[in-house]
Order: sequence, then structure tokens, then C-alpha cells
Amino acid sequence: MGDNNLAAIRRKALRRGRVSEYAAAVFLMLKGYRILALRHRTRLGEIDIIARKGDLAVFVEVKARHGEAAAVDAVSIASQKRIRAASDLWLARQADHARLSQRYDIVAIMPGRLPRHFPDAF
Repeated sequence: MGDNNLAAIRRKALRRGRVSEYAAAVFLMLKGYRILALRHRTRLGEIDIIARKGDLAVFVEVKARHGEAAAVDAVSIASQKRIRAASDLWLARQADHARLSQRYDIVAIMPGRLPRHFPDAF
């Protein structure tokens, strides 16, 4: 495979990831969550979606896969650690961090199906 093909594949994957993140954000808003950030970057890693519902801060990993199990399985232990570390940085910057509960969710985006939300996934 040439460099042009690899670049095209990479661009397509990035576009699919962004579209999946937007779909997950809309889905969460319909469920009553307020979206605070998309693709929040810290020096320790990136969080796909940061949402809030009352005093609950939710850190969401979005995975586009053909099935629910594949999406959940795609969030490795290393990814979970990275997301937790990045969320600690985000929480430390919040004025009301002491009263916030936190949760780590996964939203699976699958072709031709509604998104599937896995609260407290890790």
C-alpha cells in the first residue's frame, strides 16, 4: 500500500470517528445530558465526550464498530487509564469539582442501528 492510500484510509477513519462522536453527543443530549466538550485534549490524553447531568460528570468513549461487544472490547485497559487520568485533570479545573460524581461510559455506534449507551462501563 502506498503512502497516499494510507493517508486516505487514515482520513476516512478520522472522519468516521468525528461523525460517530457527533452522533453519540446528539444521542446523549436526547437522553438529557448536557455536552460540555467534544474531543477534549489534555497532556495525558483525549476524552471523546464530556457530559453532565446534574452533579454527575460523565466521561464517554465513543467506538464505531459493527457490534456492541466489539465496541466495548475496543476500550482497552490502557485506554481506560488514559481517560481516567485526563478526566482527573478536567475535574481539577472545575470550580464545583468537590460536589461532582463521575462516571465512565461507552457509546457504541453501529451501522444502521441506534447508538447503544453503556453507563458505568469501566
